[in-house]
Amino acid sequence: MESDGNRNLSRRAVLAMPLLAAGLPILEQPSLSSEVEVKGEVKGEVQGTAPRPFRVNIPEATIKHILSRVRDARWPDRLDATDWRYGANWDYMKALAQYWTTRYDWRKAEASLNRYPQFLARVGDFDIHFYHVKGKGPNPVPLILTHGWPGSVLEFLEAIGPLSDPQRFGGSPAESFDVVVPSVPGFGFSSKPSKPIGAPTTATLWHRLMTDVLGYSKYGAQGGDLGSGVTAQLARQYPDSLLGVHFNGGGGPAPPEAEQTEEERAWVRTVAAFVAAERDYFNEHQHKPQTVAFALSDNPLGTAAWITEKLRLWSDSGAGLDPVFTKDQVLTDVMIYLVTDTIGTSVWFYRGMIDDTTNIGGRVKVPSGFASFPRELPTLNAPRSVIERNYNLVHYSKMPRGGHFACWEQPELLVADLRDFFRKLRT
Repeated sequence: MESDGNRNLSRRAVLAMPLLAAGLPILEQPSLSSEVEVKGEVKGEVQGTAPRPFRVNIPEATIKHILSRVRDARWPDRLDATDWRYGANWDYMKALAQYWTTRYDWRKAEASLNRYPQFLARVGDFDIHFYHVKGKGPNPVPLILTHGWPGSVLEFLEAIGPLSDPQRFGGSPAESFDVVVPSVPGFGFSSKPSKPIGAPTTATLWHRLMTDVLGYSKYGAQGGDLGSGVTAQLARQYPDSLLGVHFNGGGGPAPPEAEQTEEERAWVRTVAAFVAAERDYFNEHQHKPQTVAFALSDNPLGTAAWITEKLRLWSDSGAGLDPVFTKDQVLTDVMIYLVTDTIGTSVWFYRGMIDDTTNIGGRVKVPSGFASFPRELPTLNAPRSVIERNYNLVHYSKMPRGGHFACWEQPELLVADLRDFFRKLRT
């Protein structure tokens, strides 16, 4: 990452970018200590470990306020473009706002979100919201799935059924999972942190949720985007409790330049170009999160533009104007941030990459799987050789389609890959 006042990236910064993107610590000499030291430590004992049932039920006044703000928004001047070169496309946003205020049905979206059992559990100082769906089969594997930004638990909804009840979807009951999908603190329906937290603290919360609250002694984990950093940190901090970890984004730093293959050099160049063109948001989130919060809070149209640009550019959306997602999908994701007033605290997670650190780093030793989607961000789609250097890679697959939001875009492909990966690890 470029330093303040210097627009030219050093080679070391370029090599570090993929690790930063996943929320992982950069260490000159990775510590091999087995003791976890987390600056953003989760305080206190687990309180009220019995999960409390939860359903999404947003007051009508909140919905009306959001729609009123969209209707009354003062629009920026239009830059003439048929694509997204200037950021959020003006014509698409106009169509989205029209749909939002005349056809979008939050109550229908709410009913969809409430399809599966949800709970709140007190873990340390946080109320953690999560889905928990027991698997239908002889020996379900507990599996925790972690979303990123600007996603939400919505990303995983279409995978919950096939993972928990594979026979109903043409699979074998022997490959069922107990599925756990939590909202990261500061996102959605989980409580907000009082200061920025990152992957180490979230990993601690997830481990306590899975073990102390839900009673699992061994479990698997999956994540992409910020969720890949949390998943990797789970494996580092609690290796004896992890059966396996699966990623659809990540990879870690490249080897020193003198040791790089031609494929690795090409990847480093691609990463550098991507960072120069597309990572301004990341630096603003990480270095000026309060400014971003002021700009987006109580600003539904601005929040929608900020999120939708990423949904379009980071997904496998082809050459058309619209993202691969329907307007209903886009707006439900946006609305989760708006109805919970978490767009500001969600970007704190990027600051947490700096403020929330741990002395546990280095290569992930837990058995790892990686699904490479063709339209994933370059920073999170390292060559297989780089992934093997940083993870105990036992499973690797190249996907035919899909982008950054893997499970949301291609749930069938990700479900199949998770089954393939954990099939190697089941006992």
